[in-house]
Amino acid sequence: MAQKSNVSRQQTVLAIFLVIGAIYIIRLFYIQVIDKSYTLSANNNVLRYVTQYPARGLIYDRNGKLLVYNEAVYDLMVLPAQVGEIDTVEFCNLLQIPVEGFRERLNKARKYSKYKPSLFEKQISKETYGFLEEKMYKYKGFFVQPRTLRKYPKPIGAHLFGYVGEVTQSMIDRNPYYKSGDYIGINGIEKSYEEVLRGKKGLKIKMVDVHNREVGSYADGRFDTTSVMGQDLYLSIDGELQEYGEQLMTGKMGSIVAIEPASGEILAFISSPSYDPNLLVGRVRGKNFKLLTEDPVKPLLNRAMMGAYPPGSTFKMVTDLVGLQEGLLTTQTRYTCQGPGSSPIRCTHNHQSPLDVLVAIQQSCNPFHWLVFRSIITGGGHGSIRNNYVAWRKHVISLGFGKKLGTDIQSELSGNIPSAETFDKIYGKGRWNAMTIRSLSIGQGEILVTPLQLANYAALMANRGQYIVPHVVKSIGNQNSKTAPFQRHISTIDRQHFEIAIEGMRQVATLGTAKWYQIEGITMAGKTGTAENPHGEDHSLYMAFAPEDNPKIAIAVVIENAGFGSTWALPIASLMIEKYINREVKRTDLEERMISSKLIN
Repeated sequence: MAQKSNVSRQQTVLAIFLVIGAIYIIRLFYIQVIDKSYTLSANNNVLRYVTQYPARGLIYDRNGKLLVYNEAVYDLMVLPAQVGEIDTVEFCNLLQIPVEGFRERLNKARKYSKYKPSLFEKQISKETYGFLEEKMYKYKGFFVQPRTLRKYPKPIGAHLFGYVGEVTQSMIDRNPYYKSGDYIGINGIEKSYEEVLRGKKGLKIKMVDVHNREVGSYADGRFDTTSVMGQDLYLSIDGELQEYGEQLMTGKMGSIVAIEPASGEILAFISSPSYDPNLLVGRVRGKNFKLLTEDPVKPLLNRAMMGAYPPGSTFKMVTDLVGLQEGLLTTQTRYTCQGPGSSPIRCTHNHQSPLDVLVAIQQSCNPFHWLVFRSIITGGGHGSIRNNYVAWRKHVISLGFGKKLGTDIQSELSGNIPSAETFDKIYGKGRWNAMTIRSLSIGQGEILVTPLQLANYAALMANRGQYIVPHVVKSIGNQNSKTAPFQRHISTIDRQHFEIAIEGMRQVATLGTAKWYQIEGITMAGKTGTAENPHGEDHSLYMAFAPEDNPKIAIAVVIENAGFGSTWALPIASLMIEKYINREVKRTDLEERMISSKLIN
């Protein structure tokens, strides 16, 4: 019995070993024959992993004209462990790089990894690549990775588009999608719509022979993934109007913003001085960026939404609208602009006095608007001077000032409508009044607005008290698709009060400062402004919309250090309106004068 028991135990042990052996054999068969993923790891030294970078989406204007496209370039990559002896002089001559930098670059790549590819020379042109390709077999350990760079058929829209650059480590840390060497939108709509424009990266695994030559795809490409091009953007920008506006702004410092009032779509977005966006593309980008940064006229500054200016007389209708809404101003109200009653803000025009609100807007009468403002702050129905000011400020904020509008272009400033708390800090609680802050009544003092806000203000006037957030993208993917609607804002001012302010603006165009720049067949409603500038000459401003009935365009023009609003900003705005509505300009003498006049060196 004991002998039988021993035999049984031996058979059991043998069976266990046989089962374990069978499991190992099956596992090895699966790993070596069926599952190729382990083969990939084992063969890293003869396989090349090439990221397939997608082309960014194209950018078109509202009429389908191409504004931004892509051009092929090539990055030269290196696998340090595979690099052998090469003709360094010939190699560097092909790349047009200094010979002494070869070892330095190679050592840097080795520090990163001997077995993983890293960038040796970026953005090689297709012409240089043509020479290099014929001799790549000589340079073991090096290979080329295709890329694309932005290209601009016309040198316009630099501040609108923004630019694309290489990701930084902090960007990689924030978003694991990006790896070292990837490109990303840095600002403008390239940044705002980065996830739409960038597409999706792919991967190809290539087999390479001992002579650094690709001999085919690994496993017939079963492990490859295809890149997906980014989606196209169709902008609300009118490319022809944008180009025309940039011509008008040549030699001037400032900006133009034009908006379609009914939709909030931005028709032109101009900051001057500007630069050719092609300067910040490719291997010359670093050098050109430094030059642009050091330029004293600051061409990289997006003045259209990062410039903040006192609005001057363009702000006077705001004071009137609040007075009308609060019941402290009517069309029958008369104020004198002469004598002690108008003090301390003097009138700069010779006109009838006393006068009503329509003549006050037409003639841009300072004392009238100061007295309206004083009545709001001193005689308002909110219990105290401070509370009256808070109520005034709420109305002003509802008109799109003192806050970011929420546009889809990056780096928008909010401007400034000072709070009651600000004046409490400056003067002390209970120690300020209408007289203390009187400059606000005529758009001076602490008030600051951006040209984008000023154009939006013109659109709000055209819409009789409401605006849609200004934006530049009409559709994504194809021209007929629609983006999610941008928010509509309704001001705290009743619609009927806007009709009074607009009539005053119409009289500016027909009887006031704008009468010399009327457009045949088109009635503008607008307001000039000459904003005091503590840092130099006054700024020239104009905001308007046209036609007065069924408006098609609202516009703001700011020309820095240019003096009166009627001298520069007004004629430029009128030319832009004529160009957009009529598609041609008949006032060629005015056009030539504006284009050829240089106000900065």
